[in-house]
Amino acid sequence: MKVLPLDDRVLVEPIEEEEKVGSIIIPETAKEKPIMGTVVAVGTDEEVQELIKVGDKVIFGKYAGEEIKLEGKKQLLISRSDLLAKVK
Repeated sequence: MKVLPLDDRVLVEPIEEEEKVGSIIIPETAKEKPIMGTVVAVGTDEEVQELIKVGDKVIFGKYAGEEIKLEGKKQLLISRSDLLAKVK
């Protein structure tokens, strides 16, 4: 299934970091939410399409977007206002 965001929204796959303290792996429920991800799809807004391209890495607010699960992968549908920066 392919999702095409509308308007100023961007579909982002969060970059999960494995957290370890010594040899103990922190469980999923105790981890911080990711704030960086890779853009999977860009909405129909022309201004957003000029700024953000598929494959770009972006930083977003900790509780930004709507979480959806596609083909077993967790992804976020984020509005432009919740995107904070583009990572180069």
